[in-house]
Amino acid sequence: MTFGTRQTNRKRSTFALLFALTLATLALPSDGAESAWDLSQLMIELGRVKQAKATFVERKYLKVLRTPLESSGKLIYTAPSRLEKYTLEPKPESMVVDRDILNVEVRGRKRTLQIQDYPVLWAFVESIRGTLKGDLSALRQFYDVKLDGSRQEWQLHLHPTEKKMAALIKTITIGGSKDRLNGIEIVEADGDHSIMNITDDSPVSALKTSDCRARNRINTGWGLGGRPRATSGHLGPPRATASQQCNA
Repeated sequence: MTFGTRQTNRKRSTFALLFALTLATLALPSDGAESAWDLSQLMIELGRVKQAKATFVERKYLKVLRTPLESSGKLIYTAPSRLEKYTLEPKPESMVVDRDILNVEVRGRKRTLQIQDYPVLWAFVESIRGTLKGDLSALRQFYDVKLDGSRQEWQLHLHPTEKKMAALIKTITIGGSKDRLNGIEIVEADGDHSIMNITDDSPVSALKTSDCRARNRINTGWGLGGRPRATSGHLGPPRATASQQCNA
């Protein structure tokens, strides 16, 4: 009787162990789950971010100039439709778009525009705002959208479908990781291009490393994603210009 009871207990223990191992295996992420990640999943992740703040360094490469034009400042995104860009160097400028209204201030002069009255401007605004808010329909209104890479390192390629926009812009490429946009490059139809490097408010050393790499590759740009649970972050003025940091 005792021997039979021991056998039964052993079988029960073995079954319980196998059952626990099975549950543990099911709980682990599989390669299939990662491979199932696609453009729709990316848009969902990006759309979870409600507010983000960052600093930027932008370089514009023009064929008529030997060295790029450089500017720096701060960016603020507030879901679902407000995007602010404040240039601090070399001269103060601001661009704030909220819904369909764009307010611009350059050299003390202010101007207010209805972006839908300017199709090319509207398309450009939506390339950035649509990505930040995870609005695929807004992107597809103006662009052929293609996604390369994985969730850990992806690139979103936007090719204008409207003739007027295509006559000016060849492609816009945005790079990122998970819900964080970390790079944007704009290639114009005439060959000129710009690269914007954007980071969270971080020590000079961190900004220096990423910004200097931006001179040679496009893993640069919009670091506005933040974490899904984060609702805001601190942003101070740039610590130093990009040229000062790279030469430090």
